[in-house]
Amino acid sequence: QVQLVESGGGLVQAGGSLRLSCAASGSIFSINAMGWYRQAPGKQRELVAAITSGGSTNYADSVKGRFTISRDNAKNTVYLQMNSLKPEDTAVYYCNAADGLLDYWGKGTLVTVSS
Repeated sequence: QVQLVESGGGLVQAGGSLRLSCAASGSIFSINAMGWYRQAPGKQRELVAAITSGGSTNYADSVKGRFTISRDNAKNTVYLQMNSLKPEDTAVYYCNAADGLLDYWGKGTLVTVSS
């Protein structure tokens, strides 16, 4: 089992920045990829960014050039640096970890971007 705890959400004005953190615990040795998803009201959950154990990254087109995913293996933590935020980035952001068999999810952190 893997436990994930997100932090760093909040209210920010358009153009501002936030950094989300996701601390992993438990059977972290089994994780081969971690990522951030988001779900806006009335919409499906979508991938925002992902990073593999080898450091390869993948981003949704809508956040490329604005968001950066990174990981600190010593702290078992993944970060999502979000810059130039837009109102359409408003959503609950969820941390995800995958071990090839199962997906684990955090409870989510709300990001609200005001215009």
